[in-house]
Amino acid sequence: MAGARLGFLGTGTIAQAVVRGLAGQGARILVSRRSEAVSAALAAELPEVTVADNQAVVDGSDVIFIALLPGVVAEVLPSLRFRPDQQVISFAAGLPLSDLAPLIAPARAAALMLPFPGIARGGSPVLAQGDVALVERFFGARNRIFTVETEAQMEALLCAQAVLSPALRLVEEAGRWLDGKGVTGGEDFLRLLVGSTLVGQNCGTALAALDTPGGYNQRLRQHMDAAGMPEALQDGLDRLAR
Repeated sequence: MAGARLGFLGTGTIAQAVVRGLAGQGARILVSRRSEAVSAALAAELPEVTVADNQAVVDGSDVIFIALLPGVVAEVLPSLRFRPDQQVISFAAGLPLSDLAPLIAPARAAALMLPFPGIARGGSPVLAQGDVALVERFFGARNRIFTVETEAQMEALLCAQAVLSPALRLVEEAGRWLDGKGVTGGEDFLRLLVGSTLVGQNCGTALAALDTPGGYNQRLRQHMDAAGMPEALQDGLDRLAR
């Protein structure tokens, strides 16, 4: 990655995480002033980061990351001038590459990429559609890239990744229950327990290992199943998909 000239249009939470994940690898990074506080903080912290206006970001970059909300993309991109030698990677979930292409022509709409906050540290999943090799070039050494073949698959994965929020809520609520029992560091214990259990094995294997008849794990899971958790989850995913 040494010598790569990378530009970010938009500097929200995800763009900030991606920039941090790229830091220290020899790239020169331009970030737009959109979200002034974030861009200024990145430039102050990371020597390879410079803040510029949108057109200057485009002019000074060979690979450009679109980190704008889908509804904002059509407002910002048409006023910018791109070059035919540039490649564009978009984070705009819900905006297909076929719709992005005319907005950034004559540059190449190379890939749609869905990163997550953990990319700042590495070890995070990254969804990629299109030129997956380009995404691998910048992020594959520190993260796991999951190839997505079609727009329909990307939409389904976008819905399913939302399970992260209710999963975190379960851990948070159990931590609060422990607080009420006078347990110190309960949430920390539960985060480590859940994270270490998921790493290195699939959910079916982990569930089977926790399915001791009459055990605490089995009894709580059966209680939540009877309360309608599986049906509520499936219904929620179907609603997101619609």
